[in-house]
Amino acid sequence: MTVEAKKETLGFQTEVKHLLHLMIHSLYSNKEIFLRELISNGSDAADKLRFQALSNDSLYEGDSELKIRLEIDKDAKTISVIDNGIGMSREEVQEHIGTIAKSGTKQFFEKLTGDQAKDSELIGQFGVGFYSAFIVADKVTLTTRKAGEKEGVRWESTGEGEYTLETVEKAKRGTEIVLHLKEGEEEFLEDYRLRSIVKKYSDHISIPVVMDREIPAEKDDEGNETAPARVEEETVNEASALWKMSRDEITEEQYNEFYKHVGHDFQDPLAYLHSKVEGTNEYTMLLYVPSRAPFDLWDRDAKHGVKLYIRKVFITDDAEQLMPRYLRFIRGVIDADSLPLNVSREMLQQSKQIASIKAGAVKKVLGLLESVANDDAEKYGNLWEQFGNVLKEGPIEDHKNKDRIAKLLRFSTTHTDSVKQDVSLTDYVSRMKEGQDKIYYVTADSFSAAKNSPHLEIFRKKGIEVLLLSDRVDEWLVSNLTEFDGKHLQSVAKGDLDLDKLDSEEEKKEQEEINKDFESVVNQIKEVLSDKVEDVKISHRLTDSPACLVTGAYDMSLNMQRIMKEAGQSMNMMGMGGSKPTLEINPSHGLVNALKDEQDDARFADIANILFDQAILSEGGQLDDPAAFVHKLNGLLQGLLK
Repeated sequence: MTVEAKKETLGFQTEVKHLLHLMIHSLYSNKEIFLRELISNGSDAADKLRFQALSNDSLYEGDSELKIRLEIDKDAKTISVIDNGIGMSREEVQEHIGTIAKSGTKQFFEKLTGDQAKDSELIGQFGVGFYSAFIVADKVTLTTRKAGEKEGVRWESTGEGEYTLETVEKAKRGTEIVLHLKEGEEEFLEDYRLRSIVKKYSDHISIPVVMDREIPAEKDDEGNETAPARVEEETVNEASALWKMSRDEITEEQYNEFYKHVGHDFQDPLAYLHSKVEGTNEYTMLLYVPSRAPFDLWDRDAKHGVKLYIRKVFITDDAEQLMPRYLRFIRGVIDADSLPLNVSREMLQQSKQIASIKAGAVKKVLGLLESVANDDAEKYGNLWEQFGNVLKEGPIEDHKNKDRIAKLLRFSTTHTDSVKQDVSLTDYVSRMKEGQDKIYYVTADSFSAAKNSPHLEIFRKKGIEVLLLSDRVDEWLVSNLTEFDGKHLQSVAKGDLDLDKLDSEEEKKEQEEINKDFESVVNQIKEVLSDKVEDVKISHRLTDSPACLVTGAYDMSLNMQRIMKEAGQSMNMMGMGGSKPTLEINPSHGLVNALKDEQDDARFADIANILFDQAILSEGGQLDDPAAFVHKLNGLLQGLLK
């Protein structure tokens, strides 16, 4: 097939067209970031080549001096960004340039407001990357050849809906991006302007960014030319690994700009740590907490977390080797001095040194989070809002650090009844009632359902604080975090409450009398609902609601059963292993009280079933036969109207 025959015209994804339009109109006030993004991509390409060449030196093709070159052509009104990194194949160009393959794209567009300032922040949060070129260019030409391959590929587009792909000859590996500037963007054709942008945003990436510098002719005192005018290639940036520098040599601005490079972010980080560990296993870490959650936070295949370097040579960005899943939002670099450069993925998984580095990094990150929590409640509140659901995975995944992570957790509680999760377990324990030895919680599928759960009624009456848990991860959290500060975590909807210590002798005596008074009602309800409930009891947790469902202390909660059912598991209100819930009835409620005098067995059965179905609904559950419930309820209402 000839080169020309391999040329084709393709259309952008709808999402790409939308993003391009938004970037062009929303990032107009910060146009210069296009250069930072393209240089950052070139740096990543160089890192990947350096790593792959460890096992295949021929990929260097005789040129191991990696760099990014900037060229200006004022006559053609173009800027070229050229790297000699790994390059791309035709398939890779189409995958990475023609599409947006990021998880969270849908959520990104749903959050857009139409307000340019706010959308600008969102776009930065999403990561603009290569597409930022269209902020200043009305046409972009990308020519690339992957190291080790014979043919190159050229991608070209005006960013309006289509792009062309064609196979071309390219002598050198790597990628050249030519930006054809729009009218009015001539400022970027000035040498000093590009140099200032590089110094501002890309000073401390580890690969040199070079530009030509004109050296005027040299003359002696008499005006005779001793050396002709010439052009020399000059490194514009510092080109040293920032993380290897001493902390007192680095400004806050440099830390922030390096984060934007390594984190592919648009905003300053919320916090960072820079630490060097010495000894037999030496390593340096520069780790950041982003100020906002990236859109791919829940994408298990995302790999822009913590990068591993060995003596400034990039090895991998597979963050799970260096950071547990519950800290996957952490960005940055770990550079190990004591690992061999030819380390493989399998060696990383089995290496005791990597395990030690990971443990040390986790310890440092948890310390950083603790410092933020202790020193700046507002800042930690922002951090929790962005990453709280991820941190809640910590006690499930990291048993060794369970107690430290537990202190970092925040919850909604009945203390304020606020949807904002800002109460720590330490706060809760400090407010516990005299004689209270448990931390109580309720789980539900929404905050409203948790806040209004009938199980809370006795706790509100006695002034006992309860954690309101409505995040999906909460069910797994409380099954793994069973105690805190010596206090057992107890569901208010499972097992016996054991609140006797908080009851007066008079209250205990009154409860015994009620149990005797309603003994026949309880037995009759138990007979009616024998196929649905394990037992029927007089409730000591209800004050307003007529009934509620309670599972056994070691049974799966009703909320967990719903979650499992939605995940495709075979579940019903009887739970696992055939276990059924207990129905607790409130003797002070008029509907329950009326059962004492009900002589019609059919009507009694209808009311008993209505109580059971109402209890399911109050838990946020769904009825197996809603029509039957409505029929029974209508019959009851009609009887009241007679």
